[in-house]
Amino acid sequence: MSRPRKAGPVASFDPDLADLAETMRWREWMGRVEAAIFCARDPVPRETLARLVGPRCNLDDLLADIADELRGRPYDLVFVAGGWQLRTRPRFARAIRAAGLGALRDAGAPELTPTELLALTAIAYLQPATRAELSRLAGREISRDVIGRLKRLDLIDGALRAPEPGAPFAYVTTRKFLAAFGLASLRDLPDLEQLEEEGLLQCPCPDVDLDGALGLEDEDAATDEDSADLGDEDGHR
Repeated sequence: MSRPRKAGPVASFDPDLADLAETMRWREWMGRVEAAIFCARDPVPRETLARLVGPRCNLDDLLADIADELRGRPYDLVFVAGGWQLRTRPRFARAIRAAGLGALRDAGAPELTPTELLALTAIAYLQPATRAELSRLAGREISRDVIGRLKRLDLIDGALRAPEPGAPFAYVTTRKFLAAFGLASLRDLPDLEQLEEEGLLQCPCPDVDLDGALGLEDEDAATDEDSADLGDEDGHR
């Protein structure tokens, strides 16, 4: 005869905490949410956190209170890759790496060579992008080693095939890319000019116009060029 199963901790979990005083309930909700985010390896979606608190809890206010309590700490609560995560502040990344703690989750973006960073940036803005397209942008071949390292870091994925002769792999960024660079979604990608001003993007081919190559040229400039094209009697473009 089998033994009756004991009720697990989840079965008796009470998200509402109706028996607690209001202030104690709020602190307990904060502790639950922060503990869940702390233990998770990946960003925790909102719907997961909502299961930890009652429907009367304003989750946005709760998360704001947690973030406020973390001010001055070496880590922060941020929304990245579609969920919430505790992340080490960027200025401590080198110290964490220097400590040699092995696999790091919250030490910021990995260190990349200028070529790797250019390839990753191009993939982020063009995706899906083939290695041939990346090579044309860089002005020289982007090696398989560069692509291989970006894949090992789980920053890109090459599961797609481009609809062109030979069906080459077409690369896209991953959720790990969003998390590593602190982006909630691809809509949060910064302007290329901002990356260059901050020294985060160094093109190995100085003659390459990154904005133009990625189709991000200034709208006013594009309008002027279109006007010039219309006035070209020979119709050359």
